[in-house]
Amino acid sequence: MSLTRRGMLKRIIAGSAVVMVPFGAFAEWMESAFKADSYSAALAAMGAEGAVPSDKISLVAPEIAENGAVVPVQVSSTLDDIESISLFVEKNPNPMTAEFKMFPGLEPDFKIRVRMGETSKVIAVVKAGGKAYTAESEVKVTIGGCGG
Repeated sequence: MSLTRRGMLKRIIAGSAVVMVPFGAFAEWMESAFKADSYSAALAAMGAEGAVPSDKISLVAPEIAENGAVVPVQVSSTLDDIESISLFVEKNPNPMTAEFKMFPGLEPDFKIRVRMGETSKVIAVVKAGGKAYTAESEVKVTIGGCGG
């Protein structure tokens, strides 16, 4: 049986509709974490309260950032069964800065530039095996990037 262009289009649209419903619910959940106005509220919104420090997370950030608008940060981890890696800037108005969902075969090693309004802790939260783990680093900002 050959597949016509119209048949292929119908299948793509039907498949997209099935996939969009769960992603819509996921987007609402993530929105509350990204809009949270404190680190603890963001952790609660993403279901990671009680996260514990881990030496299996590497968080590399500069001790001093001359420009808070572009602070380079690298996060990697050797934990097993990683579900996600999230990044927070504790004193930003909205501390959650990024979240990376992990899939099998994806190496848990990311580089990103974040905005920091003032000197603050940068915190990586790794969800793995149903638990949450953290690593943190203090970054001194000399020129703010979030309106500073």
